[in-house]
Amino acid sequence: MTDTMTGGPGVSAGAGDVLTAEGLRQILAECDPAPLLMSLVHLTGDTTLLDEFADRLEYSRPGTHYAAPVPGALPPGQYPEDVIADIRACAAELLADADPDAQPGLGVPAPELFARMARVATSQEVDEEFIPLLLEQAGFVTDERHVPVTVTPPTDFEVIVIGAGMTGINAAIKLGEAGFNYTVFEARDEIGGTWTRNTYPGAAVDTPSHYYSYSFELNPHWSRYYPTGEEYQQYLLDVVEKYGLREHIRLQTSVLEMSWSEEDQVWDVVTRDAAGVVEHHRAKAVVSALGMLNSANIPDVPGLDEFAGRVIHTAEWDTDLDLTGKRVIVLGTGCTSVQVVASIVDKVKALDVVVRTPHWIVPERTVVHDVPEGQRWALEHLPFYNEWFRLRSYWFASDNLYRLPRVDPEWAAEHFSASRENDMVLKNAQKYLHDSFGDRPDLIEKLTPDFRPYAKRIVKDPGFYAALKREHVALHRASFERVTPEGVYLTTGEFVPADVIILATGFKLEFTTRIDIVGRDGRKLADVWSGGEDPRAYKGVQVSGFPNLFVTSGPNSAPNHGAGHNITSEEQVHYIVECLQYLLENDHASMDVRQDALDEYNAKVDEALDETVWAHPGGQVNSYYRNSQGRPIVPCPWRLVDYWTMMREPDPADMVFVPANKSGEKA
Repeated sequence: MTDTMTGGPGVSAGAGDVLTAEGLRQILAECDPAPLLMSLVHLTGDTTLLDEFADRLEYSRPGTHYAAPVPGALPPGQYPEDVIADIRACAAELLADADPDAQPGLGVPAPELFARMARVATSQEVDEEFIPLLLEQAGFVTDERHVPVTVTPPTDFEVIVIGAGMTGINAAIKLGEAGFNYTVFEARDEIGGTWTRNTYPGAAVDTPSHYYSYSFELNPHWSRYYPTGEEYQQYLLDVVEKYGLREHIRLQTSVLEMSWSEEDQVWDVVTRDAAGVVEHHRAKAVVSALGMLNSANIPDVPGLDEFAGRVIHTAEWDTDLDLTGKRVIVLGTGCTSVQVVASIVDKVKALDVVVRTPHWIVPERTVVHDVPEGQRWALEHLPFYNEWFRLRSYWFASDNLYRLPRVDPEWAAEHFSASRENDMVLKNAQKYLHDSFGDRPDLIEKLTPDFRPYAKRIVKDPGFYAALKREHVALHRASFERVTPEGVYLTTGEFVPADVIILATGFKLEFTTRIDIVGRDGRKLADVWSGGEDPRAYKGVQVSGFPNLFVTSGPNSAPNHGAGHNITSEEQVHYIVECLQYLLENDHASMDVRQDALDEYNAKVDEALDETVWAHPGGQVNSYYRNSQGRPIVPCPWRLVDYWTMMREPDPADMVFVPANKSGEKA
């Protein structure tokens, strides 16, 4: 990994190579024209380039391409071919004469100029409210501290972070930069969270790689537009190495329980390491970075433990397992299942895919595509190309999509889809399904969901549909009824012989309830959240009665309409650091969210979610998004820009504080 370029040499061939005219032409042919144009503005400092090309673009409001598609219209953000050709010609001329040792003519743009550039880069209107978020999330600036910083964290202000995945690593970096002492406890033998568990064939991130990374640590070297799990794990390892986090991380150390001492205003945290040694730790604050999906969801099927072959869950994969020539059954058709099926289809003798509830599946041409060499060269060597490429990756996969899971009652009353925008997703998925299986109406029927798009996660096809067409592959719309030593009886009555059963059945939704957490007055978090059935949190992070406990990836904080977990991670970690600094600045020992503030916040959450397919009648379906009573407990109802804004700093009016050195006395 290399550091993000923030004003280095204007342009470089890289590794001492001389860039020929033909080499430059080939590179430019593989570059994205929008970030290329922006990079030329940075390189030269000539903002008239914006005027030259802006007048030739058609602008739209974000999201309108879903509501009113125009035949022959360009996809959102795509430049006309003549504009692309002229940008590349301009780039060839300017880059051929560029001084590799020169500084860019324009560094990080001022907000007004940045807004103008963002509109040209996206060919869409970009309202002022998005500018601070885009500057940060695209990597132009780091997150700005909002609580005044006049007090240095004392050495005895210890923070414990539970989990060393994406969020835990982020928390470690930001706590360290803010001067807090911290320790990260990780139960597994390596960092990476999800990506230490998901090592199954085809494991990959389904969010674009150039966006699914830290905004403060851009990586120009991604080999694919959607990274494999292995490559993403390596990215996290590189970040840990760069920031020197290893000395703060204790691997193979599980947090067993923790309890709040009102007298001492600290958390007593109990851990156990791989040798079985149990230790007690005292911390002023605790950050749970466990995520919400941890334990493998093993279906309760009679006879499963009597199967004579191999039963394996995708979250507990054995990399030594050889599927060559085997008869394999895969249970599930979510994101994991489609990746597994597409990856093993060429190895196995027979492949039976069992699906109880199919997902809506859409084509995504870049899911399995490598990043071309020319694109990678530009990401690494052209000034601010990487930042603008990331901005576009974020922009078209974030609040542009906010309307898609929302319900228009008048439309929904007369249509299967939830709204005109939601109907565009439906039509796209239906077209892809029918185009893929025009001669197989049986497969179309089996693969057609009975719920509206976005009620469950939309799946991007890595080759799943193509695999289902193979002669040795069969699709069953069924579930497991019982397992025998020789195979599986399905709920259709059919018997399927097998050598290997792969359970692509996901994870149990746990939030933080698998740890015994005791707050004020002896209240257990698991009890407050009804064993995880009814979790409620303030801003998805704080729970009344549990001072100085911050739950990341908490209830109703997931950006299920778009973008990725990475932005939520950064928003919540930023908020946590601001809260801790607020305690120091105001000489408080602890902060606890008021119960009425938590209730008021969640009333607004429920009201907003009532307008979505996750809660609205007609969109309801069994999904980890919802609890057993049908209440959506995972999705965040707000736009990403709204949540980002509300997480800038704590609201003291919503908190109860205990002054430092006055244990138990509430302010």
